Amino acid sequence: MKVEKRGLTVWFTGLSGAGKTTICQAVEKELRAQGYKLEVLDGDVVRENLTKGLGFSKADRDENIRRIGFVANLLTRNGVIVLVSAISPYREIRNEVREKIGDFMEVYVSTPIEVCEQRDVKGLYKRARAGEIKNFTGIDDPYEPPLNPEVNCQTHLEMVEESVNKVMAQIKSYLHPEAPIRMEPNSAQRSVA
Repeated sequence: MKVEKRGLTVWFTGLSGAGKTTICQAVEKELRAQGYKLEVLDGDVVRENLTKGLGFSKADRDENIRRIGFVANLLTRNGVIVLVSAISPYREIRNEVREKIGDFMEVYVSTPIEVCEQRDVKGLYKRARAGEIKNFTGIDDPYEPPLNPEVNCQTHLEMVEESVNKVMAQIKSYLHPEAPIRMEPNSAQRSVA
């Protein structure tokens, strides 16, 4: 396993159904195939374990992101690549986490809400629009897009492989700024040169 001298937190943010987890899982697969030491912090899994008991008020959401950021920071400073997939709707707390971690790369999974609603297999958007779910990001609670993300993935316009390639290129340029970017030849992803 490759242990990097410096770690990196790659933070995927966007609306529910935007494609964060899909891209994150594909990036994880690619990095593992290349032997990198990494951990994944998925927002849903974290809520079941680390932040159980927190609600969806702004204060609770901020605390949720703060805790995810704390764990990501511990791992990052120990040479681990951390992939975080969390809606993280508020810009201020994302920026706070970025400042604390330092080695941080923001990936904005930018997808129109209409597309996210079409992809919603759990029916969460429908329930939120019917008033059954309160404080639902994008419906009755805001999502504040990043102003300057390192990567912008537009999943309604590009294939998953294109999004993954953009993220991988940015990760590689961060970890190895002096090396040319090459994907593994046996990878299912397209190569980036």
